[in-house]
Amino acid sequence: MLGIVYIVSAAVFLLSIFYYMDMFQQNSYRIERYWRWFKRHPLPEVFRKAKVKFTFTRRMRRLFVVELLFEGILCIISPWAALAGAVLSSFVLMLSALFLTPLERLIARWYLNDAKKKLSAHKGLIIIGITGSYGKTSTKNFLYRILSEKYNVLMTPGNFNTTMGVVRTIRERLEPFHQVFIVEMGAKQPGDIKEICDLVHPSIGIVTAVGEMHLETFKTLANIQKTKFELVESLPANGYAVINAESKGIAEYENIPMHCRVDSYGIDAHRCSARAANISYTSAGMEFDFIDLDGMQHYQTHLLGDSNVLNLCAAIMVGKYLEVDTEHIKRAVLKIQPVEHRMSISRKGRLVIIDDAYNSNPQGASMALDVLHSMPVPEGAYRVVITPGFVEMGDRQYAECERLGAKAAICADVLVIVNKINREAILKGAKKSGLADGRIVCADNLALALKAASKWMTPDSIVLYENDLPDMFE
Repeated sequence: MLGIVYIVSAAVFLLSIFYYMDMFQQNSYRIERYWRWFKRHPLPEVFRKAKVKFTFTRRMRRLFVVELLFEGILCIISPWAALAGAVLSSFVLMLSALFLTPLERLIARWYLNDAKKKLSAHKGLIIIGITGSYGKTSTKNFLYRILSEKYNVLMTPGNFNTTMGVVRTIRERLEPFHQVFIVEMGAKQPGDIKEICDLVHPSIGIVTAVGEMHLETFKTLANIQKTKFELVESLPANGYAVINAESKGIAEYENIPMHCRVDSYGIDAHRCSARAANISYTSAGMEFDFIDLDGMQHYQTHLLGDSNVLNLCAAIMVGKYLEVDTEHIKRAVLKIQPVEHRMSISRKGRLVIIDDAYNSNPQGASMALDVLHSMPVPEGAYRVVITPGFVEMGDRQYAECERLGAKAAICADVLVIVNKINREAILKGAKKSGLADGRIVCADNLALALKAASKWMTPDSIVLYENDLPDMFE
C-alpha cells in the first residue's frame, strides 16, 4: 500500500510540477506574478499544448533540483507527506523559488552587468525598441526584414521580451558586426519597459498599440498607457518615435512625450505623418498605398488584415528614417511571409484557412473578422469562425467576448465556440446579432469543435481560427 502511495506521489508530482514550472517561466520567474496567476488557475492543465514553448534553462534546472530535494524530504517524513507535496506541488515550487531567490538575484545581477559591458563596448550600434499591447512581434519581424536590406541586424528572438530575455540575447547573440539591434519590450506591470530601456538605451522607439491587455495585473488602462510610453520617455532628444494613431489607447493618451521627434501612422487618417490607403485583397495577399511627405508608394504583400498594414507602416517609417532605399523596402515587404498563427493563410485542398490563433486582443480580432467578411465565397461555401474568446481582460472580458460574438455573427456564416470560459458571453452577442442556433457550435476543445463543424468546412469555404487557441500550438 505504501509503495503505491509513493508511486502515485511521484507521478502526480512530475506531471504537475513541469506545468507549474512552465507557468513560472511565463510569469518572468517572479513569485508575486506567479501567485496572481495561480489564484486564477489553481488546477494544472497537464495535457495542454503550450502557446510558448517551455525552455529548460539553467535557472529551471536549479529550481527543479531544489523541488526534488523538498519532495525527497517529504518522502523521508512519510508517504502521506510525499503525496501532500505532490498535490500541493505549486506551493513546493514557490517555496523552492523563495529559497533560491538570493542566489538568483546574484546571478541575474552578474548577467545584467555583463550585458551592459558588452553593449557599452559596441560603439555605433543603433538600438530600436518596440512595445505595445499587441503587434510588437509582427512589427519586429517586419522591421528586421526591411532593415536587413541595408544593415546587419540582430533582433530579440521569439518571446525574449523581458529584461532577462534581452540580457540573454545580448550575451549570447550580439556580435561586433551587428549594426542594428531590435528589442521587443514586453510588460506586465509599470516600470517593466523602463527597466529594459535602462539596459539598452534605445534611440528609436515604436509603440504599436495600447489596449486593455493584462488588465488583471495593470488594473487600469492609464497604467498600461504610462508603461508603454516609458519607451518614448527613454529616448534621447535626438531620438525618433513612431506611434500608432489608430490605437484608441494611444490617441487618447494625454501625456505623450514630445522631447524628441514623434511621428504617427494610421489608415486613411490625414492627421498622421504617414498613412496607408487604398487597401485591397488579392489571391496572394494585399496591396496598399503608403503616403507620407515623400509622396505615395504602392506596396504588395502576402500578409492579410489592417493590423498587418499598420505594423508594416511602422516598419516602413523606421526603414525610411534609417535611409533604406524605397525600392529595397518594397522588395522586403513583398518577401515577408506571415508569422505562424498571426493572420497566416493556407489551404487544405480548396478549403482556405486563416490562422490568427496567436491573437489575444479585441482590436486584432475585429480586423481579422473584417478580412473574413471581405473575402467572397461561392454558393454552397461558408465563412466559419472558430474561437474561444479572450483571456486576461479582467472585468472587461465578458463585454468584449459579447462584442466578439456579435461581430462574428455579422461577418461569418458559422460560429464555433471553443471551451466553456467565454461561451455564455459569445453566445449572447451572436444571438443578439441574429445568428441562428443551427449555425452555432459549442465544444469543450478544438478537436471536438472541428468534428462538429466539419459539415460546413466544404471546398471553397474559409475558416478563421481566431484568438488564444492553445490547441493550435505544439
